[in-house]
Amino acid sequence: MARAATPKRSATEFLPTDHRLPAPRDAAEGCQRCDLYNDATQTPLGEAATAADSVRVGEQPRERAAVEGRPSVGRAGKLLDRALEDAGIDRSKVYVTNAVKHFKWTPAPRGKRRIHKKPGAEEIRACRPWLDAEIEEVGPKVVVALGATAAQALMGGQFRVTHHRGELLESDLGPLVSATVHPSSILRAPDDRSRQEAMEAFVRDLSAVATALGEPAHRGA
Repeated sequence: MARAATPKRSATEFLPTDHRLPAPRDAAEGCQRCDLYNDATQTPLGEAATAADSVRVGEQPRERAAVEGRPSVGRAGKLLDRALEDAGIDRSKVYVTNAVKHFKWTPAPRGKRRIHKKPGAEEIRACRPWLDAEIEEVGPKVVVALGATAAQALMGGQFRVTHHRGELLESDLGPLVSATVHPSSILRAPDDRSRQEAMEAFVRDLSAVATALGEPAHRGA
């Protein structure tokens, strides 16, 4: 006899009445709003070394981040750090997080490696209360979406990064919201020249954010 499906619960049920971090960080470990929790290792919410004045939102933690329990590690995270430095943004004042908190993956054809899989609308909706709680706690001057998934999670499914990248937009999420590419897209560029051009464009987008934050002009890619 088939087993009845377990009703999915709202992520808001797991949020404490007091949404201050690290309470959501601890509570997120028990979230069962979508099926990603079944294969989750850790639930890395965001981090910043000091009081943050901006929030960077990526798509989801990748495999290394899911194992270590920290967002934005690995090659893309290092590239982001370099771009922030080139744009003149103090990395210690940047809160880095993801729109989806669990790593969505599919098994590699051979071996034990887990291959990144793009999250769907259900996973994005399920994680939105966690993202809202993080942004509310940080209270940033600017929220920056990295990539299409993060941008649409924040600003709706019709938003196109290609049409609005680098723009500073008014939003209920914070005084200003901006969108640019995800640093992993730069790593996927086909050759050195393409990667250099993509990096320069990325730094220009972040330099506009630096200006809004009152940071010094960028130092170049």
